[in-house]
Amino acid sequence: MATAEEDRYSRRLAWCVALLLRHAPDAVAAALLGRLGPAARRYLCRDEHLPAPAVTLLLRDGTDEDRRNVARNPHVLGRPLPGLPGPARYRRRPGPSPQLLATLGAELGRTPCAPGELGPPLSSTELVALLRRHGSRRPRIPLDVLALPYELDPDTLLREHSRAPLPPGSVEALLLVAGLDRETVLALLDTRAQDTYGPHWHRPAVRAVRTGTLTFDELAVAVAPAHRTLLLGQAHAIGRFAWNLAEWAGMRAALVRVLHPVLGDDLRLWDALRRSAPGFAGTLPELVAAVAAGSAPPHPGPAPLGLTEAVDALAPGAVPEPEPGVDRELALASLGVPNAMGDLREDVRWVRACLDAGLLTGADVLRHKAPAAWALDEDHWLGDDDYPDRHDRPAAVLASRAEAGRLLTAALGADAEAWWRAALTLPDFAGTLPELLAGVVQGDSVSNRS
Repeated sequence: MATAEEDRYSRRLAWCVALLLRHAPDAVAAALLGRLGPAARRYLCRDEHLPAPAVTLLLRDGTDEDRRNVARNPHVLGRPLPGLPGPARYRRRPGPSPQLLATLGAELGRTPCAPGELGPPLSSTELVALLRRHGSRRPRIPLDVLALPYELDPDTLLREHSRAPLPPGSVEALLLVAGLDRETVLALLDTRAQDTYGPHWHRPAVRAVRTGTLTFDELAVAVAPAHRTLLLGQAHAIGRFAWNLAEWAGMRAALVRVLHPVLGDDLRLWDALRRSAPGFAGTLPELVAAVAAGSAPPHPGPAPLGLTEAVDALAPGAVPEPEPGVDRELALASLGVPNAMGDLREDVRWVRACLDAGLLTGADVLRHKAPAAWALDEDHWLGDDDYPDRHDRPAAVLASRAEAGRLLTAALGADAEAWWRAALTLPDFAGTLPELLAGVVQGDSVSNRS
């Protein structure tokens, strides 16, 4: 039986691993999950900071116990879990109304078989035709269509989608109840054959993450055309169904992992990306490779709304440094002293006041605040607000997480062993995150655990 000290450490390790998983690529995240002991893994599944990609990996590749523990996590958003929107909830919807059945019958040229009735199911061609006619906005009517008996051939679905993409509401409904495999879902997010798109184009991508089907890294390499992938980094407050703040930061981190290894700090390449993205039909990795090779032609027309801002937010130097001065130096120095104001609540008020006054940025807090685990957890310097996105300073959170991703990637790369050493060190480390990473890179550690 675990002692109280071992239980405490497992809980703290799970918290620190959850913080690191926000910034880890999928391969590293899977390796970290595999190294956790049973107690820490159980606490991680219920941790309030458990990021969306980790939930996807746990649902996809974890054990039944993992899935049960994630299901008990009240902070997991929108997954197909008990009490949350998902396939089970949508399968319990009442069937199509008589009026809708009559409409569908007129469109098909025959009366469709209602749920529970004997009769020929909808063929793949008929189902795709109905989904194409409906679902330009929300998935309500496509969900009613999918409540009818049907046969769905994935090859027919993908062939029709590649010829003319299905509307977003229909794709969203397929993600919810059709039981599609991951390869089919990825193919449905390729809409390069579609010239125009409406305000709900982003919903299938958000739904794919919230159903635990895809991770942000998979979205970043699969969505096409490339400019829509870039726009997903801005899909935060468009309509009622969009990224929350944590998802927004996660999507941007995935985009950075695609862009920065190739484009680096070369402003000419970033400018070429801005000019070429609007007319490029392929995926974002294909666009980046073409830009680096100089084979991506500039688009002659105007850029889609918000695209320039989306690229600028990912480019180097997106967050300008505050003006130097004595007040800024004092603010930076105070970050290195835990509870510098004598009380955690006063410390939070102080940091928020410095952020509002322009003395600090979120990146400053990430680099200078001690201990490192507190710097990675915004609750310790922004407070836990009763706010839809948990924190009411989105610019500071985005800047902090972008800087954390930059530092962790530069120091640890894709070395799962190095990430694990950082995870073991983080719970008891008293210094800043750069100091921790320097120790990990040099082989030093304050942790004696393995």
